[in-house]
Amino acid sequence: MRANVPSKKKKTYYVQDGLRNYLQTHGRETPLPIRYEDLRRFTRSFPLYDLDGNDTYWETVQYEQNELQELVENLTFIYALLKAGGDVEVTQHLTVARIDFCKFGNSNPFRVRIINRLNDNYDHFYVKTADASRIYGLELEDLLSPNRMQFLVDGQTLIEEHVPGVPGDLFIKKYLPALHEFDQIRVAKEFVKFNERCFVRLLGDMRAYNYVVDITPDIEGSQYRIRAIDFDQQSYEGRKSFYLPQYFKENNPIIFLGIQHMSPQTVRQYQLEERTMIAARIMTERERTNELLGIMRADRISSLDKVEQLRAELAEHHLTELFQRCVTMGEVVESNIRLLLKKAFRQSIAS
Repeated sequence: MRANVPSKKKKTYYVQDGLRNYLQTHGRETPLPIRYEDLRRFTRSFPLYDLDGNDTYWETVQYEQNELQELVENLTFIYALLKAGGDVEVTQHLTVARIDFCKFGNSNPFRVRIINRLNDNYDHFYVKTADASRIYGLELEDLLSPNRMQFLVDGQTLIEEHVPGVPGDLFIKKYLPALHEFDQIRVAKEFVKFNERCFVRLLGDMRAYNYVVDITPDIEGSQYRIRAIDFDQQSYEGRKSFYLPQYFKENNPIIFLGIQHMSPQTVRQYQLEERTMIAARIMTERERTNELLGIMRADRISSLDKVEQLRAELAEHHLTELFQRCVTMGEVVESNIRLLLKKAFRQSIAS
């Protein structure tokens, strides 16, 4: 079986007028005091290691002293925009503790650590280049998943909030082996739902280090939610399996739990539950969802050969000719959503 990896480094797709107008209408675009390129002017960098001494593949960067103060002021203001609608009172006791840079992957993000000087409590946000497919991924996550996503755009700069949780690869390595059977079942159930959410809206590359596990203590055991943190591969690749987290070998320990604890009928029930919830969210935000999908249909966020491959594989998977009329990834995404939700309602009514 072919390795489920991206074909090559993803191309950046710039934000076009239709998407830009959508972002302005819905409060996602706002003037920012600094841009992504401003953070590239660092003078030194040092490898960042985790508590166990392992390389995190992030580098802590430093700037000239005469630039640093203005940089700190602007970054704390951006944090206020992201978290408090621009109310600068929240920045009185805040400062920038650290700026990290990741030179791997597609987005080469900066991660800004904001710290409260009164209690040492900290938070993060990210500064990236404004890739159109990534923005579609963030917006679809906000509309179709149980999770809200806060982000801001200005020109070719994207600001993303930090999604809290245990990184998926760390969760699988350190947390999963210690779980009792009851919690194992809950994790397996949540992965089925996460797998379905990704496939419905065609969010790809959800191997373990591209999502986090949010753990909430409950009366008995804990509740688990898997949340995507990387939206670079929103409907870009051509392989259908790329949009099903179950096919990434990094996720196998959770897959094996599902095989151990759940019957095919149970898995199908959870899939239908998740599709029904997605349908309910679309009904709540029908106009906004239709507006976004309409813009996405007309946009170019992948190559024609990838569109042709994905539409052919989805047509075979769903046993339909519906996808043959699709000429953009936006049309493929909309067709997949409509088709899967129609299946969900038909089957849930029949059951």
